[in-house]
Amino acid sequence: MSSSPIIGFHHITMNVGGAQEDYDFHVKLLGLRMVKKTILFDGARPVYHLYYGNERGEESTLLTTFPFRQDGRVAKPGSGQVRSVSLSVPEPSLDYWAHRLSLFKVPSSQVERLGTHRLVFKHPGGIEYELVGVPEDTRTPYTGSDVPVECAIRGIYGTRISARDVAEMHEFMTDAMGFNVAGTEGRETAYTIRDGAPGRIVEIMHDPELPQGTWRFGAGTVHHIAFHVDDEATQASFKAYLEGLGYTDCSDPKDRGYMMSVYFRTPSGTLFEAAYLYGGGFLKDEPVETLGTQICTPPWLLDRRDEFLSALEPIVDCAPDLRSPSLYRQTTVIPAA
Repeated sequence: MSSSPIIGFHHITMNVGGAQEDYDFHVKLLGLRMVKKTILFDGARPVYHLYYGNERGEESTLLTTFPFRQDGRVAKPGSGQVRSVSLSVPEPSLDYWAHRLSLFKVPSSQVERLGTHRLVFKHPGGIEYELVGVPEDTRTPYTGSDVPVECAIRGIYGTRISARDVAEMHEFMTDAMGFNVAGTEGRETAYTIRDGAPGRIVEIMHDPELPQGTWRFGAGTVHHIAFHVDDEATQASFKAYLEGLGYTDCSDPKDRGYMMSVYFRTPSGTLFEAAYLYGGGFLKDEPVETLGTQICTPPWLLDRRDEFLSALEPIVDCAPDLRSPSLYRQTTVIPAA
């Protein structure tokens, strides 16, 4: 393949604990928009699939989650998984974010890594997040929260993957994915695609002694990283290219309601995806003004809609109360339909 079809990140999907705490973390603390509430399409048990991002849920601004607490499944962190999820913010805003995290009683620390200043903290389910200060990011942030626009999250900066064998992952990232080495620091190497802007960066950390983490669904781990490709033909060509290199652990295209997805396992064990939005994306069943205010059910699950809705944890929208350790007063319920 003469040039990589990867445009950048599409989304990152995480296995988390409770739906309410996940909503509070992403919407009330981080100031992202709830773009879509739907249901996990895999398996027979009712689990949310929640999407957060900018105003329209554009590619590379999206974080999505499966809240598994009520289902009881827990995963084991380890090698072969995403170690941290990194988000892009304007460089001068890191002090604002450190103050905001302290107000919300979320412990954080500042670090310098791979030439960037970062603020490190954790999701309530234990997944590590970073806010990375960048001098320029042209993506449009969500402006409907109480976070000042000059400080708002622009989208995904990148991810840090833990790998026991970095030689295999290096070959995969360069030959299969088309990324280039952008820098190395200690046990970590940064890989970039295209112009190397935020949203086009993957970091690999060498962890030879770390036991393999679980691959299955379960709270506490990142499930997969999705990369943006243009369309059906590009996705099919890329799948064929991977299989031609011998990376034959690729799924058939899967219809995810708003996107078409092909999943493939990397040599480290981390699950990647090639995805593109289709049919209007997230606006196909909700107008932009009311995105994320109802639970959208795919046609093939409509006969079980009432069963699923009755089993799902209600998600309550409320204003933050910084005087309270719980942070939030529960006041209004987001409608289910």
